[in-house]
Amino acid sequence: MLNFRWLALVALVAAHAAMAQVAPSAAEIRGYTGLLAAAARGDAAHVYMMTGAGEPVNVRDAYGRTPLHVATFGRHREVIVALAKARADLNLTENDRYDAVTIAAVADDVETLRLLLRLGASAKQITSRYDGTALIAAALLGHVEVVKLLIDAGAPLDHVNNLGWTALIESIVLGQGGPRHVETLRALVRAGANVNLADRHGQSPLQLARQRGYQTMVEILEQAGGK
Repeated sequence: MLNFRWLALVALVAAHAAMAQVAPSAAEIRGYTGLLAAAARGDAAHVYMMTGAGEPVNVRDAYGRTPLHVATFGRHREVIVALAKARADLNLTENDRYDAVTIAAVADDVETLRLLLRLGASAKQITSRYDGTALIAAALLGHVEVVKLLIDAGAPLDHVNNLGWTALIESIVLGQGGPRHVETLRALVRAGANVNLADRHGQSPLQLARQRGYQTMVEILEQAGGK
């Protein structure tokens, strides 16, 4: 039986996930100069010009965002390429500990994520206040194609965040058992995620799925040896 404190925690985490990443506001963008301004408006030509003239490529705004973070929020892929060519650090995190990979993953921005990974950004970093990963964030949100991309890029399948949850567990407890989360769970199981790694209360993924009445998830876990 699910208790009130557990449900409250689930609701809190889900709500935070929806607003965790802070894109630059219109007011912040108006105050940007240099590379940050060029990244915000998607001006790759000026990025090439400024980095060629020696502008620091990893400059940060007040929230710790670099031009790469700003370009990722804006889905400005030509700017991302220009920054990478100028040797921007593709793995820096901003003040809330999000990197560009996790920003793209949470936004379900498959093309930007694919580009970042191709350019050498890591899918393995520990990010966010929950000590999670991009894969955990994507699994929480049921972003199936993003999950598959991150798996292929070597994201840690069984990383446990500071809530005691893996990507597989989050696909169960933070979804509603709908098609996207079912396919997320299926992708994680096929990739070899540990189906018996329990949460901090000793509840296995199979037990968590049964408690919620998610029959398709139950069947997937049982077929994979879940107990």
